[in-house]
Amino acid sequence: MDKIVSLAKRRGFVFPGSEIYGGLQGFYDFGPLGVEMKNNLKRLWWNWMTKEHDNIVGIDGAIITNPKVWEASGHVKSFVDPLVECKKCHHRFKADDIKGEKCPDCGGLLTEPKVFNILVPTQLGVIEGEKTNAYLRGEACQTIYLDYKNVLDTTRLKIPFGICQIGKAFRNEVTPGNFLFRQREFEQWDLQWFCHPSEMVKRFEYWKEERMNWYKSIFTHPENLGFYKHEKLAHYAKKAFDIEYTASPVGKEMEGIHWRGDWDLSGHSKYSGQDLSYTDPETKENFIPNIIETSGGVDRTFMFLMLDAYTEEGERIVLKLNPKVAPYKVAVFPLLANKPELVKLARQIYEDLRKNLTVVFDGRGNIGKRYYSQDEIGTPFCVTVDFDSLKDEAVTVRDRDTMKQERIKINKLEDYFSDKFI
Repeated sequence: MDKIVSLAKRRGFVFPGSEIYGGLQGFYDFGPLGVEMKNNLKRLWWNWMTKEHDNIVGIDGAIITNPKVWEASGHVKSFVDPLVECKKCHHRFKADDIKGEKCPDCGGLLTEPKVFNILVPTQLGVIEGEKTNAYLRGEACQTIYLDYKNVLDTTRLKIPFGICQIGKAFRNEVTPGNFLFRQREFEQWDLQWFCHPSEMVKRFEYWKEERMNWYKSIFTHPENLGFYKHEKLAHYAKKAFDIEYTASPVGKEMEGIHWRGDWDLSGHSKYSGQDLSYTDPETKENFIPNIIETSGGVDRTFMFLMLDAYTEEGERIVLKLNPKVAPYKVAVFPLLANKPELVKLARQIYEDLRKNLTVVFDGRGNIGKRYYSQDEIGTPFCVTVDFDSLKDEAVTVRDRDTMKQERIKINKLEDYFSDKFI
């Protein structure tokens, strides 16, 4: 884990938030490579949801909602954690994580548990004393429930259908840590699947397997993924599973597959006074749709992908990322940076490829160091322009994982790479 954190900072994937001021625990910034990789990841998820399924649409809900939303969802009353604090070192812990009465860090005595809500409060308004209390959303899914009826009324969708969203969430975590695993500001991707109660068993198993198969398609070592079955369930749930990265040295949970039943729409109907039931246009049956949720952490997935891809081969560090996820798809080099004719041709190739791919140009140092530098950030392919390129109009393409090299005609490069990234 320390190697991943070091690599992330050193190469511009992830920076500690507010670092020049000493940082702020539980907050991180994604650097130039990190934001490219994270955007690739979100794009893959979004396209899979909305383009490979014809009955799923997306929304982008507000981060701040009417505070009654969090009363209806149960978060104001139940989104709580018991907190204990060491009287000696003043470190704080979740009471559920502590065995015994002593601090695990220094052995000091602990205070009695104090209950606090992990929703992040905020205020709206401009005049002190007249501001309205509100909350930053503690989970991204609530706006999907709020917009469920609007989506039904403005589209041609019928039950069953899904609404998906990628968005920020905020929690006053007692013990943020383990890099991106537990943050106070993080990003989630959610699918809320609305269906008839009689279809819940079948649909739950379907989405459980669908989501696992999607994760396996992007991980370097899919054998490191597994399910964790929850035995302790919420009162409205009949089933709950986590998709885990089982090889993680820290927490393992990546995405939850949750049986939510009619809890959410019934709760919002009651608190809002709006009828959120559904009438089947063919059978005329009226019912409250049941919901299957697939809710995952974008940042956690990002971290697990880096862990899974990290490889040491002698002096070579390689991030064997899935090419679809990698920040840069191709790096283009002139064999020698002080030869104008090589640089000119390399620049032409770079400009042509970057129209359709995320490409980087690198002319620093010797060719071996450039290869190793690109390996460390996960670039799948390197293109080298040499003196033969000026004669045969071909370049050397090197594969990151195998280090195999082959000559490819310059006018065939676009087709060559398009086959690799489909």
